[in-house]
Amino acid sequence: MQNLLDVNNTLFTVLGYDMSLIELVATISGGIAVWLSTKENVWSWIIGLINVVLAFFMFFQIQLYPDMFLQIFFFITNIIGFWQWKFPKASEANAINQLKITKLSVRNFALLSALGVVGTLIMGTFSSNLHEIAPKVFSIPSAFPYMDSFTTVMSIVATFMLIRKKVEAWWIWLVVDIIATYMYYIKDVKLYSLLYFVFVIIAAFGAMEWTKRYLKQQEA
Repeated sequence: MQNLLDVNNTLFTVLGYDMSLIELVATISGGIAVWLSTKENVWSWIIGLINVVLAFFMFFQIQLYPDMFLQIFFFITNIIGFWQWKFPKASEANAINQLKITKLSVRNFALLSALGVVGTLIMGTFSSNLHEIAPKVFSIPSAFPYMDSFTTVMSIVATFMLIRKKVEAWWIWLVVDIIATYMYYIKDVKLYSLLYFVFVIIAAFGAMEWTKRYLKQQEA
């Protein structure tokens, strides 16, 4: 089992790139989960659990510690997201009795953005010193502590928006995915980087799709 979760255990090689089983399955499950989210498919949260567990072990091995901790949060929110979408209050339900799409107020969007910036500074400082705080566990300094912390914190913000089906969630994901694509490429998990490049496209599609559905909902 330990070998299967080893990011250095090559499953096959493509164009000179060594692909591990953990990266392959994490990539596929992550891609499916995000695509289903754009379609408001409630099972996206369940498939996302597979991605979360595998990503946790992968990020630990490549020293992206804020991303690793983020997976614990994602595990919990995937369960909450499934419940919120599947069993909404009567006043928040759409035509098929699932949570309907809504938008944030300008005030709430500004507040969440400000919290994201403050959270990035706090987590970035913590991450940059993690190898000194717990050297036995984190023997190598965190890679890109502030950039990684930004994607981590804003992913948390976007996830809460997604749980509540807020249109703005996809715009936050768009920024996060662009940065993550670069970061994973530099850390040499290139398939995961490619996955996040695909996420950039999906996030743009999700923003347009949810905006269209929201407007149609308002007309109805």
